[in-house]
Amino acid sequence: MARDRKLIEQLAQRESENRLLREIIRLIGGDQKLQALFEKVADRARDLIHASTVTIPIIADDRKSYTYRAAAGRYAGELLDETLPVEVGICGWVFRHQRAWWRGVLEDLAEQERNQWEQKADSVILVPLVGRGRILGGIAGIDKQDGAGFDQRDFELLSLFARQVSVAIENAMYVEELTAAQQRAQVYREKLEALNNRLVCANHELQHLAVHDPLTGLPNRILILDRLEQAMREARRGGRQMAFAMIDLDHFKEVNDTLGHGVGDSLLLGVATNLGTVLREADTLGRLGGDEFALVLPDTDREAAQEVIAKLQRILRRPVSLEQHNSFSVSASVGLALFPEHGQDAGSLMKCADVAMYIAKRNRDDFVFYNPSDDQHRPDRLEFLQDLRTAILQQTMRIAFQPKIDLRLGRLSGVEVLARWARPRHGLISPYEFIPVLEQTGMIKTFTLDVLAKAAAFCKSCLDKGYRLPMAVNLSAVNLRDAELAQQIAAILDYHHLDKSLVSLEITESAIMQEPERSLAVLNELRRMGIYLSIDDFGTGYSSLSYLKRLPVKELKIDRSFVSEMIQDSDDAMIVRSTIDLAHNLGLNTVAEGVESEQVLKKLREMGCDYAQGFWISRPLSADDLLSYLKDGEWETPTAEDARHRPAS
Repeated sequence: MARDRKLIEQLAQRESENRLLREIIRLIGGDQKLQALFEKVADRARDLIHASTVTIPIIADDRKSYTYRAAAGRYAGELLDETLPVEVGICGWVFRHQRAWWRGVLEDLAEQERNQWEQKADSVILVPLVGRGRILGGIAGIDKQDGAGFDQRDFELLSLFARQVSVAIENAMYVEELTAAQQRAQVYREKLEALNNRLVCANHELQHLAVHDPLTGLPNRILILDRLEQAMREARRGGRQMAFAMIDLDHFKEVNDTLGHGVGDSLLLGVATNLGTVLREADTLGRLGGDEFALVLPDTDREAAQEVIAKLQRILRRPVSLEQHNSFSVSASVGLALFPEHGQDAGSLMKCADVAMYIAKRNRDDFVFYNPSDDQHRPDRLEFLQDLRTAILQQTMRIAFQPKIDLRLGRLSGVEVLARWARPRHGLISPYEFIPVLEQTGMIKTFTLDVLAKAAAFCKSCLDKGYRLPMAVNLSAVNLRDAELAQQIAAILDYHHLDKSLVSLEITESAIMQEPERSLAVLNELRRMGIYLSIDDFGTGYSSLSYLKRLPVKELKIDRSFVSEMIQDSDDAMIVRSTIDLAHNLGLNTVAEGVESEQVLKKLREMGCDYAQGFWISRPLSADDLLSYLKDGEWETPTAEDARHRPAS
């Protein structure tokens, strides 16, 4: 009978334990919150083995420590979230040996291996929580509630329980990791979206600034030229006339010199605002620079143009109020040219209006229409052309070199090749005067190849002297229409036995956009040859960003007009910073032109600009002066053996 009662008690105990296990699995099976799951497991395990304290230690990903993620019973408040190294405690022993602890006695552990709670315990049992091929942590019981020690039955029950809950815990861990990853991804997406929005805003600003005057907000020369060409096309299709006016303020220099540029700028803003009030919706007023404005008048004949200019002169005479100064009234000299009477293209019409404005200013007239007979007052162009043609044919043009430095490495990275013409009896002539003439006459092709040949010869002589000095040469819009350009450049470089990475070509946005598809074909051919391509005077042209992405260029040169005043002018600084960010986002390097102070150079370096050139670094040098500069200059120079800083291909 006693044996039967014992058997019945054992069966009842087993049934009770099975019900408890089924309840536990039901409770934890549907709960995906990891922390709640840990807490339930701790509570149920304590009930299962009648422990005074149960903890859930979870090992860290790096396997160097474990943390009590849940605790139930005595010491629960102290144990929760406590982190210990795996060298300490029974938890650490189980994790290191990857097997359960229950029969050992605490004295088997050295004093330094036991944590403070184990030092107070009489009996400890700990079984591992094993996931798919790895130990996740464990379930630890400290002391039985009745004061007895843990036995084989406790071990079997807790082991069975641990196997049941390990899958649920591992799944919940994966869910938590997935949720955390999704949250990180969402944060990243939001940051990326914010950065993209900033980039879009910066792109819009750059596009606006590229075609508008930063002071007045009026269209600049590029946009005026575009509107003029558009008005001429519409007039040509409709068989109508249109007019173009050049407006130059009288005595404006005296305001700047007497009262300062701040007052001068305020006056220009006031004039721009007043002029805009009398224009028709189709008219376009722009600022060409300084005190010079331009006006495009679509569908306008001589009489209508005269009426518009009369209104402008009346509005100009109205006083402009300036802070802390008396009101100013200004006058202007206006030159007018008509399409198609005075010119068939935009360039011709602008020149005719410019001549008329010169006559109006000279004669102190309010306005003057262009008269071909007035061209006699311009410099003698026949003699100029003859001298220029002789210089090209006899190859007497000289070249100079302006050093460029790598701001990241603090060393010389190359030079820009600049053309110099010492005209007989006239002295040094600026490229801004003779380059347009070369382009108009077609001599620019011969001139460009001559400059390239001279640059290649000097580059080779530098190599022979031990200096590896990449040369940058400018191309014009006419060059980009030459289908043979790539082969001619290749022949020059092959003749001098030069690696093509030693020559880079600089092209302005305006030159590219004259015939974009044709330019792209030539540029792609040059790039395939290994020639390094750069956009010069970036920010002063009018290229769309969608087209910019298609260009096979590796570099943007930020125009000196933005760089030189960036310390004093926050708008210029913003343009420079935005251009650098834009270039880097497109995978391009940046070069700042017109660096004239150490302060500007330091600011550019802080902005992350890659390269810089300007008078503070060095003025343009002759060949002999450049060799001395390489030898004695403050910047380290790449040697023929050191090709580490070759332009990226």
